[in-house]
Amino acid sequence: MSNPPLRLSVLDQSVARAGRPQDESIRDTLALAQRCEEWGYERFWVSEHHGSATIVGSAPEVLMAAIAARTRRIRIGSAGVMLPHYSPYKVAEQFRVLDALAPGRIDLGVGRAPGSDHRTSLLLNPDPRAAAGFPQQVLELQAWVSGAELPADHPGHGIPALPQSATAPQLWMLGSSGYGAQLAAHYGLPYAFAYFITEGEGADQALDLYRSNFKPGLLQQPQAAVCVWALAADTEEQAWRLFASRERTRVDRNIGRLGPLLPPQQAVREYSGSEQAYVAQLRERALVGTAAQVKDKLEALAQRLQVQELVVITWTWDPAAQARSYELLAAQLRL
Repeated sequence: MSNPPLRLSVLDQSVARAGRPQDESIRDTLALAQRCEEWGYERFWVSEHHGSATIVGSAPEVLMAAIAARTRRIRIGSAGVMLPHYSPYKVAEQFRVLDALAPGRIDLGVGRAPGSDHRTSLLLNPDPRAAAGFPQQVLELQAWVSGAELPADHPGHGIPALPQSATAPQLWMLGSSGYGAQLAAHYGLPYAFAYFITEGEGADQALDLYRSNFKPGLLQQPQAAVCVWALAADTEEQAWRLFASRERTRVDRNIGRLGPLLPPQQAVREYSGSEQAYVAQLRERALVGTAAQVKDKLEALAQRLQVQELVVITWTWDPAAQARSYELLAAQLRL
């Protein structure tokens, strides 16, 4: 029997673009979500970052509500809510409301990372030990979003997260290390690995941990997705020219220099010897090219990692070039 077709989804972070207003990035995300639904993508996820000079998507639950009002079919999700900052009960209420707006279409992806620097993280939650309670938070959140009862000795016993309905948000565990993989396996949750953060490092090990330790819980069988950075253009030359913006961001980040995405013509600078070695490795691993080339790379990666769904993130300075990349990939994979 042939393998099932590869499913593609989208992760958009509302990236800041040099010379463009930051609020424009939020509206670009809304427009992209509508187009991605038209092109047949499985789901559209948005991220949570705080105080970032590069990413201005700070409130995924608010952005998801706007996307829900503008779409009809595509699943909408957070990738993710940084749970240690918040009360699980409040997050459950927010996502129950989202599920009322888009019944059966809401993904609640959660992560343990701060999505910010240490000082900003403390502004969100002054308790520096908050992340240690993450496993318990996940259990509470799952009970409240699904309508299950908490134990009799729990302070939340008998208190529901409203509104109740016939459907519920789908909880996902997000991660870029073995920690999230093992927690997702222990709780029987779907798991998404952030391949784009690590440039693939640790992906095989995390997915192996998830599958080998999986216990039935929310799911009866493991369900894994991998979030990758990819860029397609009408020509290979154009794709690599557009890639210069992300390349510069990655190189600068390694030396602690953060800022908005630069247009390709301004992104080129002289690199040191160590930076040149990093760039060579970055380009070798990059999923960049024509739609046919990127399709082959995506399918090879999915086959190697044994996943049926890839979540694609694409940064370009020009929003039209970003949308064109998703359009080309959708057509190439016949979504």
